[in-house]
Amino acid sequence: MTEDALEPRSPAESISEITEWMMPGQVNNVGNVFGGVVLSMVDRAAAVAAMRHSGSHCVTVSIDQVDFMEPIYAGDLVICRAVLNFVGRSSMEIGVSVEAENPITGDRRVTNDCYLTFVAIDEGGRPIPVRPLNLTTDDERERFAAGKRRRGLRRAMDGGRT
Repeated sequence: MTEDALEPRSPAESISEITEWMMPGQVNNVGNVFGGVVLSMVDRAAAVAAMRHSGSHCVTVSIDQVDFMEPIYAGDLVICRAVLNFVGRSSMEIGVSVEAENPITGDRRVTNDCYLTFVAIDEGGRPIPVRPLNLTTDDERERFAAGKRRRGLRRAMDGGRT
């Protein structure tokens, strides 16, 4: 990592979006896309955002509560959009929104929102510092403050491990 690697970076510079067309092999016995398929997409979108921000390898530490609000069907497009909310010393909270789109009509519906925590690591798998966020909008500052509160809650619940 170079010295300028810890220069602040805006959340917009690391946004990641993954879109995938859901096929019949990805649905359960009642015709809904398996939750694990969606979670895999969520994790990948968040990982790309974390790597773009940190400029290093990153690992998933946690995924907050995931509620499936709307079913996703075979034939839908699933769009996962990941953006950094909060950055600590080596950890990053990334918010991911999931939408399902009917590719014929263009109708979209939000199906999930969740937060993932990633840690940047070196070649030996040890945590390394990440650059701070350059917060320029009120929305970014609000998401950062909310992420910081969630981090405090996570630490209180897990005894300070994360």
